[in-house]
Amino acid sequence: MQRSNERFVERLPLVLDRPVYAYVLTVIFSAAALMLRLAAEPLLPAGYPFVTFFPAVILSSFLFGVRPGLFGGMVSGLLSWYFFISPVHSFVMNPAVAMAMLFYAGVVAVDIVLIHFMQRANFNLAVERERSRALAENRELLFRELQHRVSNNLQVVAAMLALQRRHIDHDVARRALDDASARLALVGRISRALYEPSGKGQEIRAFLLTLTADILDASGRNDVTVTVTAPDSLALEPNVTVPLALVVAESVSNAIEHGLPDRAGSIHVMLENGSGELTLRIIDDGKGIAPDFEPGDGQSLGLRIANALAAQLGGRFALQPGAQGGAIARLDLPLAAAC
Repeated sequence: MQRSNERFVERLPLVLDRPVYAYVLTVIFSAAALMLRLAAEPLLPAGYPFVTFFPAVILSSFLFGVRPGLFGGMVSGLLSWYFFISPVHSFVMNPAVAMAMLFYAGVVAVDIVLIHFMQRANFNLAVERERSRALAENRELLFRELQHRVSNNLQVVAAMLALQRRHIDHDVARRALDDASARLALVGRISRALYEPSGKGQEIRAFLLTLTADILDASGRNDVTVTVTAPDSLALEPNVTVPLALVVAESVSNAIEHGLPDRAGSIHVMLENGSGELTLRIIDDGKGIAPDFEPGDGQSLGLRIANALAAQLGGRFALQPGAQGGAIARLDLPLAAAC
């Protein structure tokens, strides 16, 4: 309702099919003001000849513009002079009448000028709003096209790596190309899903649910269950969510590949904020960490990537044995940098 009122005001003054209609309606407004003034005559003290005519002039100016407003001011002034300024029913001019008519003309002129400038300001505001809307639409279109092209390019690079894999016989090299291809494809999907032209943060719980479901589908495992726990209202900026999503992807994939390589199991992705930190934990009930595992030595590429992403965000990443078996991948981030 409010928006409809704004649009109506922005269209003023009204442009009728025939300008004569504006003048006819202005005469009707002045006649209505005369009838109202005659009806109020017994209730009003002596004087006040213009009291009901000012609204008619203002309404005519507001709806139809300066010229009908001036016309309405002239008609209303003559009606006031003839019917309500002594001696009535005549157009006798004397100093008192001249002063009253000058006062009336001044008030009418100020009203019409103010209404005119207000409508010009509304018109300019409407033009700027429309221009801003068009620019915002173009910006969003260009941004989406850019994101689409970046994501497509990443997918193309991932596909090229997958094709190159066919010409390599070395198992380690083929596995490295597979990992690189999968990571590039994942970055492309995350980038397309997260970045918005508005720059607003992504609601993280829904995103993590979609991300973990995609990872599980890509693994081809239907005997592993992944659950997500995160605050419903927590939103993160894209520059934080992308590295966080990559850490989740690396940790969940690592839990499926190494923790649960040949049996059913469950993985729990838990995100909590409190005490000035954002804590991410990926807990699995797999076979756990090898006794001779050293976090600083001989880490896999996935763990090195997770540590690099954590350092990029000013946080800490660690892979720890679970209290009841399995493993826990933990990422701690400063809350101020994450939100």
